[in-house]
Amino acid sequence: MDGTMENNQLILLSDQDGICVLTLNAPKSINALSEAMLAAMSDMLDAIAADGSIKVVILRSGGNHFCAGHNLKEMTAHRADEDGGFQYFQDLFAKCSAMMLRVVRLPQPVIAEIKGIATAAGCQLVASCDLAVAAEDATFATSGVNIGLFCSTPMVALSRNVPRKMAMEMLLMGEFLPATRVAEMGLVNRVVPLAEVEAKTMEMARIIADKSPSAVKIGKRAFYEQAEMSLEEAYAFAGRTMAENMMARDAEAGIGAFTRKEPMPEWTGE
Repeated sequence: MDGTMENNQLILLSDQDGICVLTLNAPKSINALSEAMLAAMSDMLDAIAADGSIKVVILRSGGNHFCAGHNLKEMTAHRADEDGGFQYFQDLFAKCSAMMLRVVRLPQPVIAEIKGIATAAGCQLVASCDLAVAAEDATFATSGVNIGLFCSTPMVALSRNVPRKMAMEMLLMGEFLPATRVAEMGLVNRVVPLAEVEAKTMEMARIIADKSPSAVKIGKRAFYEQAEMSLEEAYAFAGRTMAENMMARDAEAGIGAFTRKEPMPEWTGE
């Protein structure tokens, strides 16, 4: 990818020096995950996955807030369907889950950059990203329970990021928590002043972009795969993964330079 593009203007994309910035661009709906937004995000992620020039992705938002979750007005309109909307709701949540899985399975690391609110499926999106940087005034919630809809799909990502009792606290109480609190829980990595959030996120992205692309790709995939295994299975899998990583040209060149006390080589991604 090169330069700046738009996908139906719902997602803005720019990339430079291997760092791709995706901007949710529906501020009037608080960047709600409408059907169109989910489709645009899925298309963008598929294109990024196939682009070997992109090393890191930053996911940020237009307007004053990150993401309010699903578009409830769009959903409510389907109450008039013959089945009361049941099939539509199933299909919508499946599409959303597939998009979240695209984030997790993307070869490149994804850093969420959060300002304002991240609630329900918006909080799920943060939890699905590999890293997260939040502005000090950002707030987070799985608040569906407040309107009679338990955040069951956001629960999947949330419960894989924070301890169980903390996840249940968010899910059952539906409270908006400050960025400092969710950082203590482990949902975000850094909390900085709003004026510094873009710079801090870009700093993290540049550090990662300077690493071997092959090592980062192998490592991200292995991280999520081993997390679902038993301890013994995880060690066996990780051992095979490291052996495969040792066969990469980047590993051979990097280890050689380190042992010879030479500067790190220019990574080839091979």
